[in-house]
Amino acid sequence: MVIIDSSVFNEDYFQRGIEKGISCYTSYSWRSDLTLPMAFHLIEYLGITKDDLINDYGCSMGFLVKAFRMLSRQAYGCDISEYAISNCDPMIKDYVKQCTDSNIIPFDKYFNHTISKDVFEHIPESCIDNVLSAIYKSSLNLFAVIPLGINNKFVVPQYEKDCTHVLKKDVDWWLNRFKRNHWKIHKFSYYVTGIKESWSHYKMGNGFFWLNKVV
Repeated sequence: MVIIDSSVFNEDYFQRGIEKGISCYTSYSWRSDLTLPMAFHLIEYLGITKDDLINDYGCSMGFLVKAFRMLSRQAYGCDISEYAISNCDPMIKDYVKQCTDSNIIPFDKYFNHTISKDVFEHIPESCIDNVLSAIYKSSLNLFAVIPLGINNKFVVPQYEKDCTHVLKKDVDWWLNRFKRNHWKIHKFSYYVTGIKESWSHYKMGNGFFWLNKVV
């Protein structure tokens, strides 16, 4: 089952997406002023210790992995984009891998935390259970940051500009989907300090789901 055509996430998508009308990215690159504070807030919010293993599912070029490692955390990452993984920061090239439909979590590790920010909206509804199941098998906790929709439209209008944003669901839909895949809600919020601050004026535009594995 094909999750999504990985070739869509190419150089144009990351470097000229706004100009070409295919994504919200242009000249995508490392921003220490944004990513390091976000990693710090995630460490504080989730209580990530130096002994914990982290998987950034949908890591793109691995900037969050880099930030975590700069803050002495054991972070790894995977992404479906061959372009993104091939162009990751040399500092973290040994910690990121390309994932595929048949190898959703390409690590032989069990993670304390899987973090997935702005990823699930790219996954077709018919495939989301496969992804949640794979994460369940590889991780104790899941923290998912998801753009929310109402009546098949995103609350944040700008999210409509990405042609790969195919899943536009509300909070209840996501809570039911997580439950169906054996995740229980530990905490939910429409806002977490230091993450997606640019869109915080849309009060219900993003969902922050902290989930624990049901064992």
